[in-house]
Amino acid sequence: MTDEPEEIMWQGRYITAKRRGKWEYVGRARNIGAAVIVAVQDGHVLLVEQYRMPLQARCLELPAGLVGDETEGEDVATSAGRELIEETGWRADRIEIVGKFASSPGMVSETFTLVRAHGLTKVGQGGGIDGEDIIVHRIAMSDVAAFVDSKRRGGVIIDVKLLLLLAPAIF
Repeated sequence: MTDEPEEIMWQGRYITAKRRGKWEYVGRARNIGAAVIVAVQDGHVLLVEQYRMPLQARCLELPAGLVGDETEGEDVATSAGRELIEETGWRADRIEIVGKFASSPGMVSETFTLVRAHGLTKVGQGGGIDGEDIIVHRIAMSDVAAFVDSKRRGGVIIDVKLLLLLAPAIF
């Protein structure tokens, strides 16, 4: 650990590059958090696929979104419910908070709150907001490993959080 002060090297609208001693890392600007949504019902899980600029490729992911980027002070459950509808077209009757996690703690200070969506109802097409071009996939849990493998072979990058669904196929 270091007790040196955190220095902001650069800040944009959503990302802040920081330094503490010799350690450089990035984080979300304005203390914005993220919610990642596990939406499983009737043996099927909702996944989203979208182009991700940093990877220069399409990425297969769990639905997710920023918390507090549109409405300051918005809580995780409200943000997750809104993002689930925007991205997938499915509404949850209830959002359960599972816990806080970090996906790349050696480089990024961002954490995300994993939530579970319960009582899903199809209310729209999804696809995200302007320019997101999200493809929604509703996949049988028993087919997830094969589906992910086919997407990977097709050049789609797989988000690390999908390991949550792939663990049985790996071990």
